[in-house]
Amino acid sequence: MSTSIVKDSLLQNISSTDYFPVSFEELEQQAIQKMSQGGFGYVRSGAGGEQTLRKNQESLSKLSIVPRVLRDVSKLDTSISLFGRTYVQPFLLAPVGMLKLAHEEGDIAVAKAAAAHQIPYVQSTVSSFSIEEVAEASLNSPKWFQLYWSNNEEISFSMVKRAEKAGYEAIILTVDTVMLGWREEDMRNRFSPLRLGVGKANYETDPVFSSSLASLDDESVIQGILDNVHHPSLNWTHIARLKKITSLPILLKGILHPEDALLAIENGVDGIIVSNHGGRQLDGVISAIDALPPIVRSVNGQIPVLFDSGIRRGSDIVKALALGAKAVFIGRPYVYALAIGGQVGVERVISNYIQDTKVSLSLAGVSSVKELPTINIVHS
Repeated sequence: MSTSIVKDSLLQNISSTDYFPVSFEELEQQAIQKMSQGGFGYVRSGAGGEQTLRKNQESLSKLSIVPRVLRDVSKLDTSISLFGRTYVQPFLLAPVGMLKLAHEEGDIAVAKAAAAHQIPYVQSTVSSFSIEEVAEASLNSPKWFQLYWSNNEEISFSMVKRAEKAGYEAIILTVDTVMLGWREEDMRNRFSPLRLGVGKANYETDPVFSSSLASLDDESVIQGILDNVHHPSLNWTHIARLKKITSLPILLKGILHPEDALLAIENGVDGIIVSNHGGRQLDGVISAIDALPPIVRSVNGQIPVLFDSGIRRGSDIVKALALGAKAVFIGRPYVYALAIGGQVGVERVISNYIQDTKVSLSLAGVSSVKELPTINIVHS
């Protein structure tokens, strides 16, 4: 994409009378007005005193790009390659559960918006629509599936097989949520979307889960989910069993320690995602961006390292890619856009991230995402 096209897109945004929030801060402020108190608190908040939530962005803000100049950046290549597939942009939409908290069309609206831009959408286990419904709505667009391990592991295997059959391209196993973090905001609001049934779609449509219940009434389904969704005994032996039942690439989300990254390689994992769950699990842990460089060094190119937690602007994407991430995930911004404008809102925020990232790449002095590791990032 040439810089003239980027400029034209920016001018179109500026001149448009149909203004849509551009910054993360504006998105958040408008989403407050659209969502219930409990729903907004659930999406916005972090665990404990929210130290990690704040640290994710603070740490990114302390990193500075050292741009290069007088390089021809008239043609940009933002594409990335992962597991034999090429994606047109270097970011994906992160798995976020309970999306009906933001908008009635939830995952369907997000998946359609992602499809319009050919951005991979990662569907959560605790989504508001089923794997099959999302696949039907978004047709052949790129999709990955995020798995929360079930105490009855046959339920986990069933969901993975359903995702594979529906054309999903990778499985992300979240490993930092063996139990729910200490969520003070949800406690203050006395709010549990799982208990409200907002994230039950994949369970109630799963044949293995359904056959495990004596009754399929709402109360039994929700209790069955609560009995299964947290799995404190999750360990490396489960990874080996997961690998046996799918041919899809398996990524682990929630890696913060270099030794765990090396163990992932030893156990045949195809990729890892450096993430602290957006500050929503253990408070007081290292920021995701500070954890990234030592993990990239330890992995040393053996498997792709992706990045999640705290991405708010295109310059954040550039920083993470320059530090060695192969791709990044965007979470809360698109959820707020969903609350404000449904599918159209998500499409707008994706478009803004595409443009912001391209401008940031060009001004950093690179014409391809692949060149970003040559750009210096310093602590300021």
